[in-house]
Amino acid sequence: MSRIAKVTLVSVIILSTGTIFGVHYLQKKEKEAMHAGIIRDKERKHERLKQNQLEHERQVMLRKEYEKIQPI
Repeated sequence: MSRIAKVTLVSVIILSTGTIFGVHYLQKKEKEAMHAGIIRDKERKHERLKQNQLEHERQVMLRKEYEKIQPI
């Protein structure tokens, strides 16, 4: 093999290997980001549920107060 052919072969092997590892690295980071998004969504949903529960309890208390003032 000539020297130029060897250099070309080694360059292609290094470039291909780098590309493969780069793609796998990016896929891993994207998967982690998607998983973090799912966790954030669950936390937001849980917080919204707690807020809705508190609002419901407040509305029940207000209704009882208003029924004392003006019976239905």
